[in-house]
Amino acid sequence: MAVPPPAPSFRRLPREQYKAFFAAWLGYLLDGFDFILITLVLTEVQADFGLSKAQAATLVSAAFVSRWLGGLVLGAIGDHFGRKPAMILSILTFSAGSALCGFSWGYWSLFAFRVLVGLGMAGEYGSSATYVMESWPPKMRNRAAGFLLSAYPIGTVLAALAYGVIVPNLSWRWLFYLGLIPIALTLYLRRSLPEAREWQEEVAGRTGVTTSSILFSPKRRLPNAVLAVVLSVALVLLFSEHSGGYGPWLTALVVLGFAALAVQLAGRSWPVMLAIMATVFAAFLYSWPIQSLLPTYLKSDLGYTASQVSTALTWAGLGYAAGSCLAGVLGDKLGTRRAYVLGLVVSLLFVLPAFALPAGNVVLLWVLLFAMQATSSGISGLLPKYIGDHFPTRLRAAGLGFSYNVGALGGAVAPLAGTAIASGIGSLGTALTVLAGGLTLVVALVVGLDLPARLGRALRIDSGAPALVTPERTVRIEHSEH
Repeated sequence: MAVPPPAPSFRRLPREQYKAFFAAWLGYLLDGFDFILITLVLTEVQADFGLSKAQAATLVSAAFVSRWLGGLVLGAIGDHFGRKPAMILSILTFSAGSALCGFSWGYWSLFAFRVLVGLGMAGEYGSSATYVMESWPPKMRNRAAGFLLSAYPIGTVLAALAYGVIVPNLSWRWLFYLGLIPIALTLYLRRSLPEAREWQEEVAGRTGVTTSSILFSPKRRLPNAVLAVVLSVALVLLFSEHSGGYGPWLTALVVLGFAALAVQLAGRSWPVMLAIMATVFAAFLYSWPIQSLLPTYLKSDLGYTASQVSTALTWAGLGYAAGSCLAGVLGDKLGTRRAYVLGLVVSLLFVLPAFALPAGNVVLLWVLLFAMQATSSGISGLLPKYIGDHFPTRLRAAGLGFSYNVGALGGAVAPLAGTAIASGIGSLGTALTVLAGGLTLVVALVVGLDLPARLGRALRIDSGAPALVTPERTVRIEHSEH
C-alpha cells in the first residue's frame, strides 16, 4: 500500500467548504439520533406491545429493509439534480418517519415507520458523504469522511442522554417526537448552501449517462419499479420473520434482484459493486450486533439501570466519534486501506475483554467500550472514501448509496444473528464476541488485500474510478499535478 503525500492544511479551506461540512455534519448527527432510538427503547416497546425478544429485534432490522431503496433512489436524485436537494429530501424523510414512530399503535405500524426512517437515512449517508467529499480537496477527503461520520455517534450519545432523562419521566414515545427537530435544519440547508463543487464541474447541466438516466429510462422504468416492489416485499417477509418455509427462496430472489440492479447501475463494473456490497455486509455484521444489542445486553444480562446504560452508551458513542476523526487523519497520512486495516486489527484487543467483564466493573466497562468503538466502528469513518473511490463522479452518489445500503442489510441480519446465537449458547455477550471478532478479521483481509479493486483491474474495467486506476498510472498523475 503506497503512502500518499501530505494533505493540505485546514487553514487553507475557504469559508464555503467549512459551511458545507458543518451543515452535512449536523444533518448526519440528527440522523444518528433518530436511527438509534429504537435500540434504546427496545425493552420498553417489547413490554408495551407484548412482543418476544426476537420480535422486538426485528424492529431494529426494519429500517434496513428499505435502506437499499433509499440509497438507490435518493442517490440517483443526487447524481441527476445535485447533492444538496438529495440531502434535504433525505432529512425530511427520516425526520417524518421518526416522529411517526411515536404515534405507532402496534408492531406493524412501528415496523412501517421504521422502514421510512431507513429510506431517509440511506439517502442521507450517500448524499452527505458525496456532498462533503466533493466540496473538499481530494487529498483531504479521508478527513472529510471521518469527521463527517463522527456526527453519527455524537447523535447516538445525545439520544442516550435523552433516553436517560425522558423515558423514566415520560415514555418511550416522547423520544420519537423529537424527530421533528431536524426538519428545521432543511430550511437552513436550502437557503444557505452551495452545491458540491466537483458535481457542478463534472456533471451539472451535461447530458452524459447518470444513474437516473439508467434506472428510470422509459424501457426500464416499469420493470425496475416492479423489481423494487418484489424486493421490498421479500425483505419485509424475511426480516419480520414471516417468510414461513420460503426463507431460502426469498433470500435467493433478493440476491438476484440486487445483482440485476447492480448490472444496470455499474455496467461492466458490476462485479466490483457486488464485491463492495459483500465487504460492507461483513462490516455491518461485526459492528451492528454491538450497536443494536448493547443496550439489551447491559440491561438484561448485566442488570444495569437506565441511567447506567445511558452512561455506557455515551462512552461508547464518544469512542466512536473520536475514532472516526482519528481514522480520517490516519487515512490521509497512511492511505485509506492501511488505516482501515490497522484500526480493525487493534479493535480485536478490546472485543473479548469488553464482553467477558462481569457486572459491577462499571468504570472499566466504559473504558473498554470507548476503546472498542473507537477502533472498530470509528474506523468505519473511512468507508465513504473507500467505497466512493470505486465509482466515477457521475455515478458516485447512487453507487455509494446503493452498494453501502445493500451491504447494510448485514445490520438487519446482525440483531437476529446475535439473538439466535445467544439462544443457542445461552449468552448474549459471547454471541456478540463471536460475531464481532470473526467478521472483523474477514473485513480486514478483504480491505487489506484490496480485493474489490484487484477484481476490477483484473477484468480491465476502465470506469474512471480512482480505486481502479493502476498504481503506475496513479504515480504518473501525481507527478503531473506537481
